Amino acid sequence: MRKIWLLCVITALSTAGFSQGPPLGGGAGRRGGGQISAIGHFYGKVEDAKTNKGMDGASVQLIQTKYDPATHKQKDTIISGMITGRKGDFSLENLPIFGNFRLKITAIGYTTYEQKVAFDLKGLRGAAGAAGAGSAGGGNTGGGDNGDNPQQQQAMSRALQALNAVDKDLGNIKLSEDAQSLEQVTVTASKPLITMGVDRKIYNVEKDIAAQGGSATDVMKNVPSVQVDIDGNVTLRNSTPTIFVDGRPTTLTLDQIPADAIQSVEIITNPGAKYDASGGTSGILNIVLKKNRKAGYNGNIRAGIDQRGHGNFGGDINIKQGKINFFLAGFFNDRKSISTGQINRYTFNQPSYPPDSLSESDYSVNKGYFAFGRGGFDYLIDNRNTLTLTGNIVHGTFTPYTNSDLFVDTVTAGGSRDSYTRRVTSTNSQFNNHGAMVSFKHTFPRSGEEWSADVNYSQGTNDNNNLVSSEIHNVKEGPLSSTYDQQQIGNGTNKYFTAQTDYTLPFGEKGKFETGLRAAIRNIYSLNNIDTLNAQNQFEVEGLLSSEYTYRDRVFAGYATYSNAIKNFSYQLGLRVESSDYKGTQHFTGDSLNITGTDTASVQYPTTGFFSNRYPLSFFPSIFLTQKLTDNQDLQLSYSRRIDRPSFQQLFPFTDYSDSLNLSRGNPNLKPQFTNSFELTYSLIYAGNANFLASAYYKNTTDLITRLASEGVNPVNHRAVIINTYVNAKSSFVGGLEFIARNTITPWWDITGNLNIFTSKINTIDTGEFAVAPIGEQWSYYAKAFNTFKITKALSFQLSGDFTSKTVLPPGGSAANGGNSGHGWGGTVSGNANGYNRPNGGVDAAIRYEFLKNHTAALTLSVQDVFRTRVSDVYTYSATYTQEYDRRRDPQFFRLQFNWRFGKFDMALFKRKDTKAEMDQGIQGGGGPAN
Repeated sequence: MRKIWLLCVITALSTAGFSQGPPLGGGAGRRGGGQISAIGHFYGKVEDAKTNKGMDGASVQLIQTKYDPATHKQKDTIISGMITGRKGDFSLENLPIFGNFRLKITAIGYTTYEQKVAFDLKGLRGAAGAAGAGSAGGGNTGGGDNGDNPQQQQAMSRALQALNAVDKDLGNIKLSEDAQSLEQVTVTASKPLITMGVDRKIYNVEKDIAAQGGSATDVMKNVPSVQVDIDGNVTLRNSTPTIFVDGRPTTLTLDQIPADAIQSVEIITNPGAKYDASGGTSGILNIVLKKNRKAGYNGNIRAGIDQRGHGNFGGDINIKQGKINFFLAGFFNDRKSISTGQINRYTFNQPSYPPDSLSESDYSVNKGYFAFGRGGFDYLIDNRNTLTLTGNIVHGTFTPYTNSDLFVDTVTAGGSRDSYTRRVTSTNSQFNNHGAMVSFKHTFPRSGEEWSADVNYSQGTNDNNNLVSSEIHNVKEGPLSSTYDQQQIGNGTNKYFTAQTDYTLPFGEKGKFETGLRAAIRNIYSLNNIDTLNAQNQFEVEGLLSSEYTYRDRVFAGYATYSNAIKNFSYQLGLRVESSDYKGTQHFTGDSLNITGTDTASVQYPTTGFFSNRYPLSFFPSIFLTQKLTDNQDLQLSYSRRIDRPSFQQLFPFTDYSDSLNLSRGNPNLKPQFTNSFELTYSLIYAGNANFLASAYYKNTTDLITRLASEGVNPVNHRAVIINTYVNAKSSFVGGLEFIARNTITPWWDITGNLNIFTSKINTIDTGEFAVAPIGEQWSYYAKAFNTFKITKALSFQLSGDFTSKTVLPPGGSAANGGNSGHGWGGTVSGNANGYNRPNGGVDAAIRYEFLKNHTAALTLSVQDVFRTRVSDVYTYSATYTQEYDRRRDPQFFRLQFNWRFGKFDMALFKRKDTKAEMDQGIQGGGGPAN
């Protein structure tokens, strides 16, 4: 077709040349309206200068300078453009054959290529002239055969040359790598340590070099609003948060998730109706795991060793080709943790015991390992539908042991009596966890409209064998008085299933409606056998002290939210409805259990016990109101209502005798606690991308679940004992002020600070003899600072510190943090009304050196608790005892970590997006300015 057009052009031009005689390329070309001359064709191939291989995804543009009558200036206009194919080929067709052009080829990571190009019109002019001469000569012969006319033959030959002139091969064009461009891309992609969202704060773990080689517990130490004690227990604004992984509940504990597998942590202090209503006195910590979707392949390899010679290694890889995105990660961590502790306890008012004082010194070592694997794929069915399958597996084995020295001084009518016990506790523990998630997402033609659905299943199991051996002496180093051995064998299973669907529908320019349904079902099994030595020196089960139970809870929920904006004022209104139920069965290990008392009366214990409860529909509204004060200032007021349902540990009416000094029992009559949360937040973004966040919050809880001491009877020796149980207190409140600021002091120093000033109060109930008076209101504060110093381009240093003042023990907790790993309980224990933590703080540091090309490799040396100041120092009291307990764990602990990242990125998707926008402006719009 192009050749036919060219012949027509030559004929037309030759005719015009003999009839009118103007120069070729003048008015004749314009009188055709630009259509007859749009037959040009440029083509070629783009190659990598090093490998000489074709480059997929390079952007090719043909630019021409034209006169703009609107501005009366010359401007660059995109005439044509495309993205190269897999072999690097490009072909630009239907081009104007007159004028000068500029070919521009770009690819991320490569130097931009520009070259002036044009069609060779000399041959075209010659062909036109020869055609005109041949036509005139043919007329003079009086009608001879054109094929025999030498002038016409010459004209046809030149016409064929003209065909080649407008069908031009530009050859193989080489692009060279641009190292400076690669560095700029890396810097542009870097995220700040803290990102402020509308309803959350996002902590980017990749910026925390001190946590590398550790677990999620180490990550949480530097997360704003979060506190972590030496045992890894996490609180959010002094309350236990709900833990999510990728937006869903999990059976994983924080110490089972490698820090290197985490992309970010989302801190949601006042969740809206879209989120689970559980966890009322606190918020949500959502751990987002890494899943890279960059085209091409990329990954990381890492390894490390600590000061005790225990190592870790792992890696991850992501491959995206075509419609498939595949990801795989694996980690192995070998650990040894050492802790020391001291307990001083004074017991009084015990029904069957004289007052005594206990002094206990503990030395504990926990050795073991855990392995973590995760993999999956995304299948891009088409531009609007994506299917994702993800799976994970975790295995761990630990063998902790504790050596304890116990000194007891008992006060009797005849004076005091001393005793010394040497106790050795050894445990063999194994845990396994595996889970899978299938999700589907569909986007509609309307921007912002989408529907998603997912099914998530996880299962955790554990097996524990605990042996306690005690040697009792009247005095230390004295003769042996007696021995006592106890064995505790337990195992459990925790199965968690969730199904959820969400739909989003935009309204107008700023409006949005969201709705969804969710079902969560959890099944728990637990076996806990306590064995003692019999007369034959063999272990046998103490049926009255052992337990076996199964438990199931279900939560069904639906939600709807609507958001919109009126000028600078935006709002979101939401309502969540939940219904839940639970049932549990307690199995005894014996067929028939009898206790014979001193009066020889026999008491029959049932072999099984069944209890259940059902909570009707509960409504949980939420409101978010945001006023944009200026372009960089916002003020937000939010409200939500949430719930904490009793955990199975709090409901289970079985007394745990595994620790004779701390007996505990659940209360099946517990009611859920409801919390109304209010939060006012001011946000400011100022120079250098720095930001400041100030929040005032208040949470009021009714029927707070808390612990309380009560009197009971030991079923083995029939002596009266004090048992810690759970009750619904009248109410409690938590309130405070929180400030978060991130600032760049100098180009090489960035600092993030967090200060939380808070107070809490519990109003207890009068349960009789062992009731405790309400705890007075106590103001406390918590502060942390995170500093990053960029010493050179390759060397950086981080220094972080935290301090907590005297703090009343948390007034409440979450019954749904999900982090029990199959240990058999439904959640964490709620707060204790009696006691406080003494002041505590510490400093951590890390230094990182990057090397190799583009800084793809790095060495990191980190140390925690630099000055050996971080300690757990807790004071508790009740109507029957006072206790001081302080512990220290792994002070001044060093870890050396190596990391190497690799990959070859295919940026074609990003280039296609950019080129499409350029094409929309240039080609589809009839030409537009070139970049």
